Amino acid sequence: MSKTDLVNYVAEEAGLTKADAARALDAMMSGITKGLKESKKVSLTGFFTFTAKDKPESTGRNPRTGETVKIPARTAVTVKVGTKLKEALN
Repeated sequence: MSKTDLVNYVAEEAGLTKADAARALDAMMSGITKGLKESKKVSLTGFFTFTAKDKPESTGRNPRTGETVKIPARTAVTVKVGTKLKEALN
């Protein structure tokens, strides 16, 4: 499902215009991003938990050349699926 498909679905299910649904979806994504930046964790109980984890600088290897390369420090996001979502899919 693409973002456009999700906007259309939200608009239909919630009785919103597509523009309002797009703004709501953008606001949700912005809120998740802000939550991860500020507290490193965003949780919707039963659905998912996003967690931001700081990864230190590391060394990797280019598989083609075998050359050693530095991988810069970064923040990675992990997603843990909640019980309600798991049950809905199975």
